Amino acid sequence: MTQDSSRGFTVIELVVAMAIMAILAAIAAPNFQEFMTQRRLSGAARVIASDLMNARMQAVSQNNWVLVSLANDHQYQIARDVNKNLTVDTGEGGPSKDIHPDYYDVTFASSSSGYNPVFYGNGTALNGKITVSNSRGDQLYIKISTGGRIKIDENS
Repeated sequence: MTQDSSRGFTVIELVVAMAIMAILAAIAAPNFQEFMTQRRLSGAARVIASDLMNARMQAVSQNNWVLVSLANDHQYQIARDVNKNLTVDTGEGGPSKDIHPDYYDVTFASSSSGYNPVFYGNGTALNGKITVSNSRGDQLYIKISTGGRIKIDENS
């Protein structure tokens, strides 16, 4: 009986393979973190834009004004503006949304001081822009046109 010694890997071969994988992982990690930061920014912008579209649909279906009140840099509230004064009064409040549980490094701000998107019963809107930013300083812009169109854009 002869023993075949050509089966399997030697310890040196395994160590070399692990070293190569470690070097590749060290090179890829910063790029992956940058990629994930950019994906969180894009995801947050899509969530906000989706909620704005939902608010517009709600305004049209109920033939009422629907206000999206930007509470701070990561929370907003969708409310029916029954008395049409562009503020959330008692009894008008709707669901509050917070993007930070899923998008912890993303914030947003309106284009002008005091701007809160409002959609009217005919589908039109108060035009404006919401700037969505991440911790690296990257920005996306959610633009709301007078016709009620909602668009995510990279250019201001």
